[in-house]
Amino acid sequence: MGGEEEDQESPLLGIASQPDEPEEPLKRTGTLWTSIAYIITGVIGAGVLSLAWTVAQLGWIAGPLLMIVFAGITIISTNLLCDCYRHPDPECGPARIRSYMEAVKVYLGEKSQKVSGVLVLESLWGGAAAYVITAATSMRAIQKSNCYHREGHQAPCAYGDTFYMLLFGLVQIVMSQIPDFHKMEWLSVVAAMMSFTYSFIGIALGFAKVIENGKIMGSITGVPASTLANKLWLVFEAFGDIAFAYPYSIIVLEIQDTLKSPPPENQTMKRASMVAIFVTTCFYLCCGCFGYAAFGNDTPGNILTGFGFYEPYWLIDFANACVVLHLVGGYQSASICIL
Repeated sequence: MGGEEEDQESPLLGIASQPDEPEEPLKRTGTLWTSIAYIITGVIGAGVLSLAWTVAQLGWIAGPLLMIVFAGITIISTNLLCDCYRHPDPECGPARIRSYMEAVKVYLGEKSQKVSGVLVLESLWGGAAAYVITAATSMRAIQKSNCYHREGHQAPCAYGDTFYMLLFGLVQIVMSQIPDFHKMEWLSVVAAMMSFTYSFIGIALGFAKVIENGKIMGSITGVPASTLANKLWLVFEAFGDIAFAYPYSIIVLEIQDTLKSPPPENQTMKRASMVAIFVTTCFYLCCGCFGYAAFGNDTPGNILTGFGFYEPYWLIDFANACVVLHLVGGYQSASICIL
């Protein structure tokens, strides 16, 4: 592999060019470490803060075990996708498959591409909606945290989400006007730092709460429910939360298209995926298990916005601000995928 083809770069989330269109002669500079940063940015999201509730529904055995199982499934599916980047040979094939949808078309045909396209767009739309809601909830949580600090933990401190959703939308309109937004590699680094920051804060607060309680809360079977049907519903909802915590399969090939070679891109991407999934799974286990150990059956849906913690209020405000900053960039990345 070499020559002028290696000196071309497509954006992280760009749309694959058609064979008859001339390509912009840019150089691919991606490395193992930049791809790890991209993956962590794509995987670790604000959903990590709800994993304590997920473990609470499943219990001490099934909760952590299922996180490990889903991590393994993600690694297997990612390795398969990595080998689809070059066609027909996964290491030295002349054709580059630069997006998930293009891979579906090449390997499964146009009919499968149309069906897959509907599902992918629906997934991306749902993810973007979740970004808006989560960002608004975190902004509202900052205001509520300050209210509780001033007026006491029993104060009503009720605020709506509509204003914050509109504010988030206004920010996205401004951000969407930035040219070549998808080429800002520093954005992924900043987003990854924000992810680590609020995850660390959630883990630290849970650990501190366990020490304060002097015991580990929770049970093997998880939170009891009034009926079997209600319990099954909560269990399946917990399954969905864990599955949603590893949502980067559709951008694997876009990330891989930023890598320089040699070594072959699929080898670098597989190593990056292994490292990134291992790191994120450790975060998930720590955040979910410490949160459940701290609150037991009273575990909130989100350990930062559900106000399992009230103090130190400034730390909770900072963590929620990190969530908002992360989602501002994440929403733009999702929008580029859709377009």
